[in-house]
Amino acid sequence: MILIWLIAILMIGGLLAWLFSLRNHLLARWTALIALIIDFVLVLNIWIQGNSIGFNEWIENVKIPWIESFGISFHLAMDGLSLLMVLLTVFLGILSVLTSWKEITERVGFFHFNLMWILAGIVGVFLAMDLFLFYFFWEVMLIPMYFLIGIWGHENRIYAAIKFFIFTQASGLLMLLAILGLYFVHHSQTGVYTYDYFDLLGTAIAPGIAKWLMFGFLIAFIVKLPAVPVHNWLPDAHTEAPTAGSVILAGLLLKTGAYGLLRFVLPLFPQAAIDFAPWGMFLGVLGILYGAKLAFAQTDLKRLVAYTSVSHMGFVMLGVFAFNELALQGVVVQMIAHGLSTGALFILVGQLYERIHTRDLNRMGGLWEKVPRMGGVGMFFALASLGLPGLANFVAEFLILLGTYQANIVAAIFASLGLVAATVYSLRIVQRVFHGNQVEEWTLPDLNIRESLIMGSMIVILVWIGLYPQNVIDTAKPTINKVQQKIKSVKEQSVLSQYLSPWTVDDDSKLEQGR
Repeated sequence: MILIWLIAILMIGGLLAWLFSLRNHLLARWTALIALIIDFVLVLNIWIQGNSIGFNEWIENVKIPWIESFGISFHLAMDGLSLLMVLLTVFLGILSVLTSWKEITERVGFFHFNLMWILAGIVGVFLAMDLFLFYFFWEVMLIPMYFLIGIWGHENRIYAAIKFFIFTQASGLLMLLAILGLYFVHHSQTGVYTYDYFDLLGTAIAPGIAKWLMFGFLIAFIVKLPAVPVHNWLPDAHTEAPTAGSVILAGLLLKTGAYGLLRFVLPLFPQAAIDFAPWGMFLGVLGILYGAKLAFAQTDLKRLVAYTSVSHMGFVMLGVFAFNELALQGVVVQMIAHGLSTGALFILVGQLYERIHTRDLNRMGGLWEKVPRMGGVGMFFALASLGLPGLANFVAEFLILLGTYQANIVAAIFASLGLVAATVYSLRIVQRVFHGNQVEEWTLPDLNIRESLIMGSMIVILVWIGLYPQNVIDTAKPTINKVQQKIKSVKEQSVLSQYLSPWTVDDDSKLEQGR
């Protein structure tokens, strides 16, 4: 029942934080923080135990009948991939609460209620093995994030919140239609109505139908990723969201899209995914280069960091459709590395905004002398973002490019240009904010103990994964191998059927002649 408790603790913690805020705002903050720490300890314990005995494909599994007449069950399961994603979720959740400790002063209880329920929805997405339940948690993420942007955001928060809602809701409805289509196709073959992931995995689908069903899932996931050209909700949402909202958007919501590609698109529709792979890799390269170009063109620091996410998640898109073990391993590491490094940059932007009340790069400059600790931290995360060797981002992007090179040399060459572009926009952040001449005489304090603790924890993890990524790779390896074997098997069957197709005739004499 631990999987149910991981979600229930977050939901109960959010309700209690809202209730306690009527008396004491500090109590609401501590309630949310303690609930997240409990979840973190539970998930970390699962990971430590798994590392000591070795990971099987599925670590935890619970299935409870829910609406049996429609084949709906409360089915949660955890493998290595979802374990890493849940661990990242609760860790960034803790940092989001700590980041909001002084920033959020109005409707504190309702803020923490929405924050905790977003996190509960994200954990549910990573654990749900019933497609109806998966869609339920997918929508649970949406509404609280809409409130988080719309209530605690900046000047154009209403516009950004509505835009975020329309993009994600519209694409989510397409996924719902695809889920229903898969549901009825499976029933037509077996006579059984079910939304269970493991039952639907074995469904034989006609190629034409599989293509359309895959697109329903694919559009929902690449909008969340986001991939170009369905990315333009992200910069507005990031720019207007509070710091915690940006951390969750960059670190977690985007990862639900990447997770969906690995968990649903490739295993459920392998042949359709193989057919789409050249376009998927093209969109990945396009996102890498276009996102980098737009990042360099920004003068709003937060918007600049937002566009770096488009570029970095392009590597995820590229690696997923390379169908290569190295590339898929790189995708998993990139999901974690990007969540930490870009989340840290958004926290840094929030810390600066609290002090100087602007995000305009043209008004910054020469801040290193004023805030040397913040300058050093900013340089570290800028170097992490550009993929400096020894840090997690380098491991991720190196594996993705190495795997992509084995699948498509041209895509790997163009994608590698993204590393050069990342160097340009990352160093531009450091130069325009912390170096150069002082444009205005700012008086601001350096990082305090709470802020240093937040940044220090993320630095330690990025260095650890950068120097020794094997723990992360080994944890996700059973899942990655299963996905790759599925794709490989379908490719081999396709090649074999093409090879044998001239001899597959009904006439025995022709068949003998063919032999």
